[in-house]
Amino acid sequence: MGAATVPASSSRSMAVLAILVAASFLAAATAASPVPAIYVLGDSLADVGNNNHLPTILRADFPHNGIDYPGKKATGRFSNGKNSVDFLADNLGLASPPPYLALSSSSANYVNGVNFASGGAGVSNDTNKGQCIVFDKQIDYFSSVSASLSQSLGQTQAAAHLSKSLFAITIGSNDIIHYAKSSSAGDSPQPFVDALIQTLTAQLQRLYDLGARKLLFLGTGPVGCCPSLRELSATKDCSAIANDASVRYNAAAASLLAGMATRHPDMSYALFDSSAALLQFINQPAKYGFAEAKAACCGLGDMNAKIGCTPLSFYCSNRTSHIFWDFYHPTETTARMLTSTAFGGSAPLIFPINIRQLSVL
Repeated sequence: MGAATVPASSSRSMAVLAILVAASFLAAATAASPVPAIYVLGDSLADVGNNNHLPTILRADFPHNGIDYPGKKATGRFSNGKNSVDFLADNLGLASPPPYLALSSSSANYVNGVNFASGGAGVSNDTNKGQCIVFDKQIDYFSSVSASLSQSLGQTQAAAHLSKSLFAITIGSNDIIHYAKSSSAGDSPQPFVDALIQTLTAQLQRLYDLGARKLLFLGTGPVGCCPSLRELSATKDCSAIANDASVRYNAAAASLLAGMATRHPDMSYALFDSSAALLQFINQPAKYGFAEAKAACCGLGDMNAKIGCTPLSFYCSNRTSHIFWDFYHPTETTARMLTSTAFGGSAPLIFPINIRQLSVL
C-alpha cells in the first residue's frame, strides 16, 4: 500500500500555521518584557537541568539540591533553590529559559529563549570533557536554534528577534579551578589566561555572527574562596592563584568585549565583575546579612567541602545565612543578591551599563 500524499494546499496551510504560532509566542514575549527572550550559555552557575540528560557524574538532580525551590524539587540546578538565571528572568518579567536538552525541536519553544548551560563546562573544550556540554557544542546547539527560528519566522524577523534578545554567558570558573589545582605557587597565570581569552574571542565572535547583539557576560567569581579550594589550604585561606587568575580573566574579558563593541557598533554589552561583587560578601559577611562565608551549607567533611551535596550529606538549617550552598556554588540568597547588583547596579561592579539599561537598548 502506498504512502498517503498530503495535498500541497494542506502543506502550505500547516507552514502558515507554524509561522503564526511562532509569531504569537514572539508577540506575547515582546509585550511582557523589554527583551523578547534570554539565551543562556555557560556552566553550572547557570545550568537549569541540561546535565540531567547526560551520562555524567556532574549532576544536581537529587536532594538536597532544590530544597528551597518551589515544590522542594531537585531540578538539576546546583543550588538549594533558584540560580542567577532564574533571578535574571524574574527581573526581566520572563520565564526562566528551559534546558535545551529537555525541549522538543519545535521552534515555537525556541522563540521564548533557551538555556544551553551545562555543569562542568569551560572555555576550553578539554575542561571536564565527556562530562558536560562543552562551550563550543553549546554554540553549535544555538546555531541550530538560530536556523530553526529563521525557518519559522523568516530570516528578517528572526534576526530582529535575536538582536533584541539577551545573551547571558557565564563561563571560565571550571577552567580556573582546574588550573589552580594543577599549578604551583609562584606560577604566573597570565599565559593560561591569554590562552583562554584567545579561545573565548573566537567563541563570542561566532555568537555575534549567529545573531547575538546584546551580551551579558557574568565574569568569574573569586573561585579561590569556594569551600573546595579553601579546604586544600592548611589555613583555610582563599587560593591566591585562583583568585589572581579570575581577576586577570575578567579584565581580559572586559577588553575583549570592548574591542568587539568597537568593531561591531550594533553590539551592546554589560560585564558583571562577579569576583569583586562576591568578595564584598566574603570580606564583610555580617554587613550583607551572612553568618558563614567560608564553609558550605551542604556537604561532608571539613567545611562541608570534602564531598559535595548528596542525599547523604549534612545541610544547614538556615540557608540564607550561608554564602555557599555546596563546595563550589552559591546559595539562592547569594545568587539573588548578586543578580540584583548586576541588574540595577553601576561601575565598577557592572559596566559599561547595567542589565536594566542593556535590556532597553
